[in-house]
Amino acid sequence: MSGLLALLDDVAAIAKVAATSLDDIAGAAAKAGTKAAGVVIDDAAVTPKYVHGFEANRELPIIGRIAMGSLKNKLIILLPAALLLSAFLPGAITPILAVGGAYLCFEGAEKVFHALLPHADHEVEEDFDVKDPAHLEEEKVAGAIKTDFILSAEIMTIALAAIPDSGFLMEATALAITGAGITVAVYGSVALIVKMDDIGLYLARRGRLGLTRALGRGLVIAMPKLMTFLSTVGTAAMLWVGGSIVIHGLEYAGLDWLGHHIHDWAAAAGHAVPAATGAVEWLAKATLDGVFGLALGIALIPVATRLVGPLWQRAFGRA
Repeated sequence: MSGLLALLDDVAAIAKVAATSLDDIAGAAAKAGTKAAGVVIDDAAVTPKYVHGFEANRELPIIGRIAMGSLKNKLIILLPAALLLSAFLPGAITPILAVGGAYLCFEGAEKVFHALLPHADHEVEEDFDVKDPAHLEEEKVAGAIKTDFILSAEIMTIALAAIPDSGFLMEATALAITGAGITVAVYGSVALIVKMDDIGLYLARRGRLGLTRALGRGLVIAMPKLMTFLSTVGTAAMLWVGGSIVIHGLEYAGLDWLGHHIHDWAAAAGHAVPAATGAVEWLAKATLDGVFGLALGIALIPVATRLVGPLWQRAFGRA
């Protein structure tokens, strides 16, 4: 798996230790949430784009709604589903995650495709009707929660896999507190990011020191570029994580040729730079996972738009 999954294994390890008692669960899960805020860059990078174009007074409410949707994903849907699958159908977990990874590849590739070859999609434009801000907000929030669901499923499943057999209540409590901590940390960070321009404006206008006012002006100037950068990082992260999940799923199915080659190529790149072997190997593997994710996502675009999309529209009456 990619570096993300290796780091998420630390979160799972904390949950594993936490399963010894309810008090330990509460303390360790809080640490897990804080650590995951830096690990799950996907959530922190993807979410800010969902508030782009809205008035400033709608930014925090939108993030709050997405955070609540993320909590529902983790605690109401994924937590019981993960426990049930673990108990009765453990072999289905990896294939389900592989399908989610393929969806992330499609989402990321579609964004790259539209960025390189901009074109109008009349059904999408009609669905995201900018003349109706309330409708646009609903669609943006729904899209963010849908993407969060895949990422949350990966986190919850990895955490569950490392928790020892310690009883249903212990496992459920460890997962619940870890999931809640991750959500608060990630979306708290996102809220800070999207309001940074307002903080900068306040400092620029009311700062007592010249340095403070200069810092505020710098924040205001830098934030549009930062938001664009985060949007790019978010797309890359979807391809990286989605590709790594699918590769792991192929390995689970016995098709480990690609995974072994990526591991060997990344190791060779790391050995070529002795001063930073670990960092270079991680970057090479993440890049190769992302390239695979992009290729898979591009291949899935016609499948999703020409086959799955029309079937979905016939079944549910909307694109």
